[in-house]
Amino acid sequence: QVQLVESGGGLVQAGGSLSLSCAASGGTFRYYAMAWFRQAPGKEREFVGIISWVGGSAYYADSVKGRFTISRDNAKNMVYLQMNSLKPEDTAVYYCAAPQMGAMAGAEESEYAYWGQGTQVTVSS
Repeated sequence: QVQLVESGGGLVQAGGSLSLSCAASGGTFRYYAMAWFRQAPGKEREFVGIISWVGGSAYYADSVKGRFTISRDNAKNMVYLQMNSLKPEDTAVYYCAAPQMGAMAGAEESEYAYWGQGTQVTVSS
């Protein structure tokens, strides 16, 4: 069973940067693609991006492309979300997620088997 724990959320001004981390345990991390989702108040959870097992490929939602970067350190069982040029509309609870081992996944929540508890990001205007 894979456990995911996010950290690094907080309050930042618009235009600023923030880096989130997700620590994974309970599985062979390097065989899991890792994704980030977010959920703003009153809205459905939405896909932010995903990085492949070895970190060679990453895909992003159009809303964050060019501003957010996902990276991973397989030696440390960590995945990161670097967020730059933040906007108030980026305010949300951010979750890391993983599909089943060896699988790649897309933007649908149902494709993911493991979820963290989330970390709050608030961007003030």
